[in-house]
Amino acid sequence: MTETPDGSGHSRTVEVERKYDVDVATPLPQWQGLPGVDAVSDAEVRELDARYLDTADAALSRAGVALRRRTGGPDAGWHIKGPREGDGRLEIGWSLGEDESVPDAVMETLSRWTRDELTPLARIENSRTAYLLTGPEGVVAEFVDDHVRATDLRQGVRREWREWELELGPAAPADEAGREELFAAAERAIFAAGGREAASGSKLARALGF
Repeated sequence: MTETPDGSGHSRTVEVERKYDVDVATPLPQWQGLPGVDAVSDAEVRELDARYLDTADAALSRAGVALRRRTGGPDAGWHIKGPREGDGRLEIGWSLGEDESVPDAVMETLSRWTRDELTPLARIENSRTAYLLTGPEGVVAEFVDDHVRATDLRQGVRREWREWELELGPAAPADEAGREELFAAAERAIFAAGGREAASGSKLARALGF
């Protein structure tokens, strides 16, 4: 993950993460042997509540873009997630603001994809437990255990599931080979615990039944 505050009131983050499906009773992975990792932090519980917006004809979703307003956790605020490129995805973030209306700066950034009216699309509530996997240089990765409750606001459908995410941190290997070695070692632990490759590419897609 690379975060760049640019002085314009927003941040730009390149998220490099992978997601895994798990059952309700799946035990957490055992992290021995991960390259560059020598400690795992205590659990940090976060209660997250995200509201997603899109146009009536789903212009953002069709472009692979998501817009959300999320409360709770260390990165509460407005976020635009751009189209996925491999394991990476650009996320641009702004503060929450004084009300729930979409800030002008967010609308301006969205204009490359649409200028149409935005309406509620989905609500995703997430009871998250986060763990930092650290080494001598800092955070190598963040592992999160998510218990998700989602509502498709346009269809009135509720869904619940559990999933894991592993996101690279600032001390992760900078080269592709090193990153692949880290993911391979992590996935051995994840699959041994009972995790599976995610059937859906994002929480929003799964909330909408994809």
